[in-house]
Amino acid sequence: MHLSRLLAAGSSAALALTAFSPAVGHANPQVQVFDNTITVKEVEQAQKAWCNALIAISNSFYVEGEAAARSKAGTIIDVAYGYAIGPVAFKPTLATGQDTFRPSRAGALAYFVGPDSAFPSGKGFATYRRWKTCTVNDNVVQLFGKTANTMGFVTLTDDKGVTTTVEKTWTFYKTQKGDIRIVLHHSSAPVDAR
Repeated sequence: MHLSRLLAAGSSAALALTAFSPAVGHANPQVQVFDNTITVKEVEQAQKAWCNALIAISNSFYVEGEAAARSKAGTIIDVAYGYAIGPVAFKPTLATGQDTFRPSRAGALAYFVGPDSAFPSGKGFATYRRWKTCTVNDNVVQLFGKTANTMGFVTLTDDKGVTTTVEKTWTFYKTQKGDIRIVLHHSSAPVDAR
C-alpha cells in the first residue's frame, strides 16, 4: 500500500506515523547532495581558468624565476586537478617514452615547469616559451551528470607572436562541494600525415 493511501485510510498505523513526523520548517535542514550536475558554463570557466593559469606560470617564470614558477604551478595543480581525489589520467603534449603518462602530481608539475630528472622527456610546457594568449576552441562538449568531456584545440601565442595549436581532451569532475577538477588531460601536437 502507498503511504498516501495509508494516510487517507486513517488507519492506526498512519496515525502512529504522523505522530512521529518531525515539525515542518526546520531552520537549518541537513542537505545531502548525491549528484552535482556540471554545466557547460562551468566547463568553459574551468577551461578559461586553465589558460589563465598557464600564462600566469609562464609570466612567473620569466619575471621571477623557476622557483616562483614552480610554486605557482604547484598551487594551480592543487586547485585545478583531481590529484587529491586519485590518479589523474594525464598525457602531456611534449612527452615521450616511459614518462609519456603522468598520473602523479609530480608528473604534472614537471609538465608545466620542467625540467625534472624523474621525467626526462619533454620540456616545461608553460616555461619553454613565454605565452601571452591562450584560447580554447571546443569541437565537442559531453555532459554526464557530474562529469564532462571536452575535445578541441587550444591555441597559444608567445611573446614573439608565434602561434601554436595543440589538440586537447579534458574530463572535468564536479565534487560534492561544487569544485571543478580535471581528472583527465590529454594533449597532443597535430600530426602531419603527408
